[in-house]
Amino acid sequence: MAVYESVTDAIGGTPLFRLSRLEEGLGARIYAKAEFLNIGGSVKDRAALSMIESAERDGLLRPGGTIIESTSGNTGIGLALVGRGRGYRVIIGISDRAAREKSDILRAYGAEVVTAPTALPKEHPDHLFHVVRRLAEEIPGAWLANQYDNPANPDAHVRTTGPELWEQTGGRITHFVAGIGTGGTISGTGGYLKQVSGGRVTVIGADPETSVYSGGDGSPYFVESIGHFVHPETQEDHWPESYQREVVDRFEQIPDRESLLTARRLAREEGLLVGPSSGTAVAAALRTARGLGPDSLVVVLLPDSGRSYLSKALSDDWLREWGFLEEPRTPDDREPTVRSVLGAAPEAGLATVSSAASLGEALAVLRGVPGGVAPVALARPGRRNGVSASEVVGSVDTAGIEAALAAGADPGDPLGDRLGAPLPTVGVGQPVSTAAALLGSGHQAAVVLENGRALCLLNRDRLDGPA
Repeated sequence: MAVYESVTDAIGGTPLFRLSRLEEGLGARIYAKAEFLNIGGSVKDRAALSMIESAERDGLLRPGGTIIESTSGNTGIGLALVGRGRGYRVIIGISDRAAREKSDILRAYGAEVVTAPTALPKEHPDHLFHVVRRLAEEIPGAWLANQYDNPANPDAHVRTTGPELWEQTGGRITHFVAGIGTGGTISGTGGYLKQVSGGRVTVIGADPETSVYSGGDGSPYFVESIGHFVHPETQEDHWPESYQREVVDRFEQIPDRESLLTARRLAREEGLLVGPSSGTAVAAALRTARGLGPDSLVVVLLPDSGRSYLSKALSDDWLREWGFLEEPRTPDDREPTVRSVLGAAPEAGLATVSSAASLGEALAVLRGVPGGVAPVALARPGRRNGVSASEVVGSVDTAGIEAALAAGADPGDPLGDRLGAPLPTVGVGQPVSTAAALLGSGHQAAVVLENGRALCLLNRDRLDGPA
């Protein structure tokens, strides 16, 4: 049994587990690299240690200094774990959409947490990246880790993760599957495996379906820590320098539902409580293995623990609220769900008004909508996957537009500040009683969500006689 002088000595050296149940019936063997068993709970412990040691060697981080970083959570936890242990002040900026457990963990390690939005154009001064950079400029002795462009990030995996996998598989690994966030893990690990195998190892990027890394439209997705979201008003999209595109041979685009339910299966069938990005990676590994023979060995990297997502992606209630889960809450549950009262509504689709529309354009849409009310969604050029619920910014109704025009507004005027509050939302698998309670509070309609996206409107009169 290992004995360590410091917790940082325990970073790395994570085991491989065979996914014997999930791989059943597939052509190749699948092993999972359990990075959630790092001391801080994620693969980002490796990058955090590497970046801090590099900054110390280069004189960028000195005794009494302050470590600052923006993160979806895991890198911040790694920086807090290592940094606080070495006596540094640690300030972590975290997205307002991250699971709350991550902020709690950061504070438990002694980090100061700053929350700021990421669902803004990159140029917006209130975007998380700018909030954190201002702190780094204002605080004497501060060092910004900058994991997205820091070469010590992928280098951590060239030195540790890649060699571990080569040794653990006896050089028999044929395919490596991982998600892409900053790109450091897949670039460093994949690059090493390609080099040591003479190019024999195939590297597969597991990416959310709408992430721009694999050609998506950049709209929001529900898997934290991987992929690349682009706000529709962002003027120039910058990709991380830690991501070396040439390392990735191909992508598997994984829808949110497949990612989230695969993570759920990993806990229930393999005993691995991991985060949703692990679900994305394993879903991609399962697809990869289907086309391979018994001599192939697929290794998939599981980045973090599910303990950081118990209030979100691993919560049955949360999955139902966002339309990802439709199975009964209990075996004896017979209450009808929203799905049962929809009838042909989903076939008609959802009429939405663009946030860039004029009053006249909005009115033209509303006149074709039963009930005369519609959600307003951010304008996104080239939208292919429907309207993400997180991009619905308000609502508009016929009466309000007609009143504005009667008061002298021009039909060409933009909607501007005439937006009403967003309509309530209900998951397609939630009970009818939940929808009735929402509409009973004075709303004309609710937006039905399926797989995190707006499916249709549910008007009050549809609840009178559920099928």
